[in-house]
Amino acid sequence: MTKILYLSLGGAAGTLSRYWLSGVAQRLAGGSFPAGTFAVNMAGCLLFGAVWGFFENRLLPGSGVRLLVLTGFMGAFTTFSTYMFETASLVKFGQIAMAMANVVGQSVAGLILVLAGIALGRLL
Repeated sequence: MTKILYLSLGGAAGTLSRYWLSGVAQRLAGGSFPAGTFAVNMAGCLLFGAVWGFFENRLLPGSGVRLLVLTGFMGAFTTFSTYMFETASLVKFGQIAMAMANVVGQSVAGLILVLAGIALGRLL
């Protein structure tokens, strides 16, 4: 039950933070480019990296802290940061081709599947 509480609290904070930052960035940028989503994704990458880097050479935080911050907050704020962290890990371990396949594969497949989902939804 404690895990669910950590995930819920972190998730609620991440969702509200995403909503706020996305709205502010979009209003400031104006136009049709999704600046709000871009800002959230880039902030999420920086924040995820900073949190991971902070704990990397220290004692790992208890599972509650990891659940609250990395899974709960960051998961609700943006999963893009996890996607980029996993890609960076591949690069770090010299798996450049795998990293590029991950970026290109998820981007292309994701776009195709969103378009397919829209088409499917219109048929239903």
